[in-house]
Amino acid sequence: MSDGTHGSEDRLRAVIVGSGLIGNIHRRAALLNGAEVVGVVEKDPARAQSAARKWGVANAWDHLEDALATQPDVIHVCTPNVTHAPFVRLGLDAGVNVICEKPLCLDAGEGAELAATARERGLVAAVPYTYRYHPLVREIRHRRVAGELGEMHLVHGSYLQDWLLSPNASSWRVDPALGGTSRAFADIGSHWCDLVEWVSGERIAELVADIAIAVPERPGETGPTFSRGADDLPRVRVRTEDVANILFRTTSGVPGTLTVSQVSAGRKNRLWFELDGAVQSAVFDQENPETVWLGGEGESRILSRDPGHESADARRVTLTPAGHVQGWEACFENFVADVYAAIGGTQPEGLPTFDDGARSLRLVDAVLASASNRQWTAVAP
Repeated sequence: MSDGTHGSEDRLRAVIVGSGLIGNIHRRAALLNGAEVVGVVEKDPARAQSAARKWGVANAWDHLEDALATQPDVIHVCTPNVTHAPFVRLGLDAGVNVICEKPLCLDAGEGAELAATARERGLVAAVPYTYRYHPLVREIRHRRVAGELGEMHLVHGSYLQDWLLSPNASSWRVDPALGGTSRAFADIGSHWCDLVEWVSGERIAELVADIAIAVPERPGETGPTFSRGADDLPRVRVRTEDVANILFRTTSGVPGTLTVSQVSAGRKNRLWFELDGAVQSAVFDQENPETVWLGGEGESRILSRDPGHESADARRVTLTPAGHVQGWEACFENFVADVYAAIGGTQPEGLPTFDDGARSLRLVDAVLASASNRQWTAVAP
């Protein structure tokens, strides 16, 4: 394959590993943040060349080692879950900063090891828990830290999708050999837990979980995420959950609940949470990110996103004026901006790191263990 070349000295040089839907999102965010995307890595040389032509980048590789030989500043790992750990190790061993899609890997012990390796080598290593980058999420967190919500009484919410509602829908994510032994919780429940722990300041200490498979068979030939197969494709038994219900308590004793589903009709990407404090409650709905509900005993109100009336941290991640809708792609852009700033030596507020990725893996282990033994299960600290 082709060789890499060094670009402008003042631009970060990024390599995108994986050219699918999420790889293209990473590429876009890298470009918007001023990076030079020097090439793309795909295991299939023809697909690598096709992506390079489509993206207008100079280099296409079918081995990450060849890309790392060009000494990029950062790699973005955007491939199926089972491949994450080997790619991350290669990047860290080469002394390159890494952004890895979640899950960081498929084993909690290995996740902790990768996080420790990144710290020891002084590398920036981040996982895109990008819902932290909604301005109104940061506004809720600011108000919680300032004491406006009061002592926490209850934390609850859900993350609902419907992309696997049809028995004909499938993806590599459904296959535990490629996606891991948990699907719905590891895929989207992990986002909810990361977001709510960060916003509320409460960490889940123990939980009891129930998981279910709603569609027992799906097409064996899987395609990209959100794809749907034909009616006549051969079927295989589904071995990863469509639904998860979690009852938990935090380290300070606050109770909470979480419902996760990838088979809830009409729910496209509804990450919703409520923090109920002694003084005020706060509600955020990811499908309606321009407003939050603030509840009080005497009155409740809707707070609209408005950089002229937000906390400094919310304004920092605000890219558009009030009334000009800012959504998920902007969250991704803000996340990558913080990663690149960290590479430059700053310490951005709320940047999700490999430590957060390893934390997520411990939560997945606790959920699967509890669902198996039907008992309250401690989350490893």
